[in-house]
Amino acid sequence: TGSNDWKNTAGSDVVVIPSGVPRKPGMTREELLNINAGIVRDVASAAVKHSPDAVLVIFANPMDAMCHVTLETTKLPKNRVIGQGGMLDSSRYRTFIAWETGASVQDVHAFVYGGHTEATMVPIVSNAVVGGVPLTTLLPKERIEAVVQRTRDGGAEIVGLLQTGSAFYAPATSAIEMAEAYLKDQKRLLPCAAHVDGAFGLKGMYVGVPTIIGANGIEKIVDIKLNKDEQAMFDKSVEAVRGLVAACKSIDSSLA
Repeated sequence: TGSNDWKNTAGSDVVVIPSGVPRKPGMTREELLNINAGIVRDVASAAVKHSPDAVLVIFANPMDAMCHVTLETTKLPKNRVIGQGGMLDSSRYRTFIAWETGASVQDVHAFVYGGHTEATMVPIVSNAVVGGVPLTTLLPKERIEAVVQRTRDGGAEIVGLLQTGSAFYAPATSAIEMAEAYLKDQKRLLPCAAHVDGAFGLKGMYVGVPTIIGANGIEKIVDIKLNKDEQAMFDKSVEAVRGLVAACKSIDSSLA
């Protein structure tokens, strides 16, 4: 049953934080920054007060920056603050690939890394496969580029269709998948926003990367090799996420 009393959440193993104002047509995730940082800070503080041992799964946007806000607010171990962006973006990517190839989405293996905004997500083509067959073998370059672009525009597409809200079915499914990986110690390889400190040449920041999730939260970051174009896009994504985090710090010096 639902509740408005934080006391009823006490002792939770997982707390999912989608809190924030909804996106409206034409609104970017970056425009949500100022409002949602304050909301997430308050919610995360209440969550850890009542469930100090919980894993926090962040859905609020801009998601990568909100992970930073949560980590700095709660002072939790880094492996227990996880962002869902890559899960949602990857599910859209796989769906669009399935539609283009005529294959079952169950046979599509493809990930999106980087930030969780239209401009910063990086759909990975080099290791995308359908039933073990490389995507580049099944589709011509222009159709792959169309799939990649639709993946980037997926959130805005949903907002445009709903008009008064944003996506909810796919994010909810992602939340369940991530929670089960932790609660059941499944050691799943999932694309999530993790605090990266060494992998991919990064130090001390949240961004979407391949992770192993099990009983200890994020147990490992899998440092895969990207091709030249993907690495360039990933580097650009990282810089954009750094900009969002810097904006958070300028709003609230306690987040520095």
